Amino acid sequence: MSCYIGLDTSNYTTSAAAFDAATGALWQVKQLLPVEEGKMGLRQSDAVFHHTKQLPVLLEQLFPTLSSSVEAVGVSTRPMEEDGSYMPCFLAGTGTARSLAAAFGKPLYRFTHQQGHVMAVLYGAGKVALRKKPLLAFHVSGGTTEALLVRPSEETVITCSCVARSRDLKAGQLIDRVGGMLGMPFPAGPMLDNLSQRSVGDMRLPRPTVSGADCHLSGVENQCRRMLEQGAPREDVARFCLLSIQAALTHMTEQLLLQYGDLPVVYAGGVMSNTLLQKALGERFGGVFAPAEYSADNAVGIAVLTTLRAGGTLS
Repeated sequence: MSCYIGLDTSNYTTSAAAFDAATGALWQVKQLLPVEEGKMGLRQSDAVFHHTKQLPVLLEQLFPTLSSSVEAVGVSTRPMEEDGSYMPCFLAGTGTARSLAAAFGKPLYRFTHQQGHVMAVLYGAGKVALRKKPLLAFHVSGGTTEALLVRPSEETVITCSCVARSRDLKAGQLIDRVGGMLGMPFPAGPMLDNLSQRSVGDMRLPRPTVSGADCHLSGVENQCRRMLEQGAPREDVARFCLLSIQAALTHMTEQLLLQYGDLPVVYAGGVMSNTLLQKALGERFGGVFAPAEYSADNAVGIAVLTTLRAGGTLS
């Protein structure tokens, strides 16, 4: 029996996963990086430090659960495929993956964090076969709000090319900043989601600020602040924030489907586990989503990519 390891050390989560190609069993362990109360993120040096502490602990939990021998190791080495894409936090995972591959005498495969996100959603939604043809994917998180043209690749299973993006604030940043205004801890996504569902007033979909298929989200932060200052209910502020993101993603999706044709649309990244966004974009575009554990940062996509790149099959 063959087992394939995947590692991902993003700016917010340490994660490791293993996929057994013979049985279809999947094991995943992950841990958020600690963020000091009142802060809206981590410095890269702190992220590397915490990954260095957390990754060995997670691997100590993962390896005793495996029921077969390791055949290959995969890791995310950078955020995306663009030239110059780099974040020091991925060095922690890359170094550990190299050591594991050398110790096992097995091949090491390198992917991007973004490729892992897309494949995690395809796996979690039971739609891995979509990888064999072009598709449109959105990666929406604290670090990015991008639309990707995804194509099959012999070298990395899939390749992701950015075709549209937010030109300023990212959706996850917006959610965390508005959450901070409302007294929520970082990361604010789940709490803002819950609060928004208690908004009962009529609220039309805001008009997004766009440039072609790109969007701009920084103005939404200022609008939310004004709403609070004018005494708007916290629930309405939360809902307005999410509706503004919905409006931007709706516009981007419409523009790109006009440009690239009727492609499947996949929504990946932690922001896309939001209840309001899933319902609206799912109904409007038939979008592909995954359970929250495969939307937020995780190593599952890397383990699945490793399996496919090494010639394994998904049971």
